[in-house]
Amino acid sequence: MKREYHKWFSPSLGRDMELLVFGHSGVPALVFPTSQGRFYEFEDRGMVNAVAGELEHGHLQLFCVDSIDSESWYNRAVPPRWRIARHMQYEQYLMHEVIPLIRQGNHTQNLGAIGTSFGGYHALNIALRHPDIFSGMLSMGGAFDPSNFISGYYDCYFSIPPHYLPNISDHWYLDRYRHNTYVFATGVHDQCWNDNERMAQIFRNKGIPCRLDVWGGDTGHDWPWWQRMLQAYL
Repeated sequence: MKREYHKWFSPSLGRDMELLVFGHSGVPALVFPTSQGRFYEFEDRGMVNAVAGELEHGHLQLFCVDSIDSESWYNRAVPPRWRIARHMQYEQYLMHEVIPLIRQGNHTQNLGAIGTSFGGYHALNIALRHPDIFSGMLSMGGAFDPSNFISGYYDCYFSIPPHYLPNISDHWYLDRYRHNTYVFATGVHDQCWNDNERMAQIFRNKGIPCRLDVWGGDTGHDWPWWQRMLQAYL
């Protein structure tokens, strides 16, 4: 399996950023780690190995980025306003630095966003904010409402999907949403199950097709289940 390590100084964030690329061709996917997770988490937790066959055969390519959650949503040392500003700088990094890297080496038209737990928030949010760039989203055990991190501060409306999506009426967005693919996977013992039910219902209320799968058995909020989900959907 082809594995590439990249590191550069990000003008958007003002610091070095790292990422890993797995696979040589196929449908590319931007992969977010869990809350405050690192770019090597997907590899360390067995997720890359879970889809090794797809990667080796050129059906899939994963671009695993670093998080800056500890500088944004989780950074209680600064006011909420600055946490949101840092999060928006992170989005600029992804859109203006990482996406060009993906397109430079992979000309496949489709692009997915993948995340587990709080990474599911990042995957969903960027896919909804840029539906012309991201044609698909897979969340596993996703948590989609970070408003509890900001103590009632609300200059972040368009960064909280369950808040802004119900009110979107712009047909440019809605038409693209309805042609894209959104998958919410969770488990009966996952503490984020309600988040997924709520988000899927918002999609249905807007007439946006989505798939909500609640896995049975002992399925919970952990990597062994997410490995199985990744295999099932990719």
